[in-house]
Amino acid sequence: MIINQANHAGEVRHEMRGGSGDVIMQHLIPGALPAHCRIYSHIILEPGCSIGYHVHEKETEIFTILEGVADATDGDETIKMNPGDSLITGPGCGHAMANTGDTTLRFSAVIVTEA
Repeated sequence: MIINQANHAGEVRHEMRGGSGDVIMQHLIPGALPAHCRIYSHIILEPGCSIGYHVHEKETEIFTILEGVADATDGDETIKMNPGDSLITGPGCGHAMANTGDTTLRFSAVIVTEA
């Protein structure tokens, strides 16, 4: 199955998970995800926007920075992430993501649920 970029489903979430501003989600495989895959998306945060801290239960989320710089919170540690860096948040763990820079932040996100 080939899915052209024009067919990616877009969604805007305002103040996602208690964060700031709008989060733009581009769902890369709308309606055709395999079992146990809840999200496979590119996420866009403009400067000053963020996804608030939240905990994942019975699922793992993986972020990979594609463009821009992020301030990522992993548990109780906040680190600067650059293109090519990844963050893995397992079941029972929490994270947040913020664009504190002056350019667009774009990253991929995959959420895999437990069986």
